[in-house]
Amino acid sequence: MKNGMRLAIALDPTPDHIMDSINRQQPEVNRADLSGPDAIQHIRDAVKKNQTCFFCTGVSTPGSHATRPMGVLQVDDAGRLWFMSASDSHKNVEIAHNPLVWLFFQGSEHSGFVTVHGRASVSRDQAKIDELWSPLMKTWFTEGKDDARITTIAVEPMSGYYWDNKHGDIVAGAKMAIGAAIGKTLDDSIEGELRF
Repeated sequence: MKNGMRLAIALDPTPDHIMDSINRQQPEVNRADLSGPDAIQHIRDAVKKNQTCFFCTGVSTPGSHATRPMGVLQVDDAGRLWFMSASDSHKNVEIAHNPLVWLFFQGSEHSGFVTVHGRASVSRDQAKIDELWSPLMKTWFTEGKDDARITTIAVEPMSGYYWDNKHGDIVAGAKMAIGAAIGKTLDDSIEGELRF
C-alpha cells in the first residue's frame, strides 16, 4: 500500500462476465452501491444494530494483534465514527505510525455485515470528550472525564462494503428453504460498495 491507496492484484484471469455465477443466477436485484448520505445512513444503521466493531490498525506493536473490539460512540453528520481511547494504548501508537484503519461490524448472526476503510486521527479536544462522555466510561478512565489519558479517535471513512438481507433474517431463511426445495437461488441478499 502506497500513500493510502489500495492496489488491485489480479488473482484470477477469469473474465468478469464469467465470474460471480451465484449472484448472476439470482432472479432479484442483489446489488446496490450507496454513496454520500445513503452510505452514512447505512453506517448509522449498522452502529444501531451493534455499537461494537473490530477496530483494525494497519500496523501492530508488541503485545497487540492490531485488532480489538471498540464501541462506536457517535456517527456524525460527515460520517466520521468516533471512539474514545487511552493515550498510552496500542491503537493510539499504531495510528501514529499509520492512520489507515479498518472497521468490521456484524449486526446479527446472519446479516448486517459492514466494513469501513478509513483514516483515523487522535485528539485531546476536551469539548468533544465532554460530548462523548458517559458515566460508564469511568470504568476505564478512573479519574472521570478529566482523566489525562482520554483521547478521542475520529475515523473518516474513505470506502466501505456491506452485505445484508433485504427483508430480515426470517424472510431470508424462508427464501433459502424455498430455493433449496425448487433448486433456485433465492437468498434475499443485498450488497454493495459504500462511497463517501
